[in-house]
Amino acid sequence: MALMRWDPFREMASLREAMDRMFEETILPSRFIEAPAMIAFPVDVIEKEDAYEVKASLPGIKPEDVDITVTGNTVTIRGERKEEHEEKRANYLMRERRFGTCSRSITLPTAADAEHAQARFEHGILTLTIPKLAEAKAKHIKVQA
Repeated sequence: MALMRWDPFREMASLREAMDRMFEETILPSRFIEAPAMIAFPVDVIEKEDAYEVKASLPGIKPEDVDITVTGNTVTIRGERKEEHEEKRANYLMRERRFGTCSRSITLPTAADAEHAQARFEHGILTLTIPKLAEAKAKHIKVQA
């Protein structure tokens, strides 16, 4: 009979694996967990030479239900997706469409000119163009020889 050295770390690893299995078996699968009322939406932020361009996907939200705030270098986009009508006696087999408010704040690298910002909304895509402030624009200095 061969002797084995006692390795306390091997025993801790097996305990950890047992705990992981216990938690996996007791926690409900993620598809049964309700999503929070506040839903985030995807955005793209593009830095151009003289402006920032923010594109946000807001499907199902009407342009009049979108609120945009620019404070310093922070852009906040809020929207509300309203439910068409609610059926009290509906027997849903699956309900994945969400309704309610959504919000997203983006911090830009430099301060932006909120006074001259422009917003377009087309096919569920919000395109926000925010000019950079004059002092935030890059200045090119030519070296004289």
